Amino acid sequence: MKFKVACIQLCSSYNVDENLSKILHYSKKAIEDNAEFITTPENSSLFSLDKQELLSKAESFENNNFIKAICDFVKTNKIWFLIGGMPVKDKNNKLFNRSILIDQSGKVVNYYDKIHMFDVKLPNGEIYEESKKFQAGNSLKIHNLPWGKIGLTICYDLRFPLMYRKLTKDGAIFISVPSAFTKNTGERHWHILLKARAIENMCYIFAPAQTGIHPNQRETYGHSLIISPDGEVLAEKKDGEGILLADVDTELVTRLRAQIPSLDQD
Repeated sequence: MKFKVACIQLCSSYNVDENLSKILHYSKKAIEDNAEFITTPENSSLFSLDKQELLSKAESFENNNFIKAICDFVKTNKIWFLIGGMPVKDKNNKLFNRSILIDQSGKVVNYYDKIHMFDVKLPNGEIYEESKKFQAGNSLKIHNLPWGKIGLTICYDLRFPLMYRKLTKDGAIFISVPSAFTKNTGERHWHILLKARAIENMCYIFAPAQTGIHPNQRETYGHSLIISPDGEVLAEKKDGEGILLADVDTELVTRLRAQIPSLDQD
């Protein structure tokens, strides 16, 4: 089966309405280019490292104006959509970094809470402490698209290959990696890790990313990528906001896995 996927690259701010407006703008452009599945990066609705700001601006999952607006857009345009990552609150006011899958009818059909928290101190002095802001998820998520199964991951998960192997063993032929990689780590590891996950699992990788300098002066790497199951970069947007698109052929997954049966040998 064949279809066209789009990744939206953003430089999200702390203004939720502004971020939503950009996503809808680029989504319309993607649909004009015949995209059937659209994905956005981590921190799509809100880019902030301040817990109090996150708590004040994030809404509950069940009553969320940002999600509702995306769902209404999807219902009108009859496409599949993945909100790559956004902060949502539960009834106990705990925050989750959540990836949200929406079907062609505008219904939320699955979601994934980021499991691996980005708690690091980088050589340039940047410090990230996600576990002090978010509750970690505790379960892998996979879902049937019209073209095959997709496994859901977010950003730092990329460094944990066993997670990707498990998603593949459970039937995924696509894996989403919505991200906000720092410029520091992105320059060293982004392309290599994404290609490795694609090649070792013989699956398509959809990796929409944040880019540029955000209002909190943190800089993200950009370089959104769509990668084939044999590691070929089908589309890349190095910097700036916008969209990238690629044609996906699921038969390639079948052929590669038949030629190299490594998934059945571990």
